[in-house]
Amino acid sequence: MLRQAKFRIGQIVKHRVYPFRGVIFDVDPTFSNTDDWWLSIPQEIRPRKDQPYYHLFAENEETEYVAYVSEQNLLPDDSGEPLRHPEIPEIFDGPENGIYHFRTEQKH
Repeated sequence: MLRQAKFRIGQIVKHRVYPFRGVIFDVDPTFSNTDDWWLSIPQEIRPRKDQPYYHLFAENEETEYVAYVSEQNLLPDDSGEPLRHPEIPEIFDGPENGIYHFRTEQKH
């Protein structure tokens, strides 16, 4: 049974365990990565596969990157702090009230 995703594209979220945050740019209804990737996660914190997974433009104090995170490991980020990931302005406008919105016209 597929559940409704708890978070939405454009929403700013943070990881429940690790010190990073980001903006969601895609959602998979269930796990859609490799088994090698999934098995590389320590077993004691390995998430279930039968839940939404989110693609994030993520960042921590040191760097920006793309992350793939299970719903159970995400929390809303209400800090109001801007994100600096360089790919965000390519796809999104905002944020407005904590949500980024797809750009209506792509930058060239």
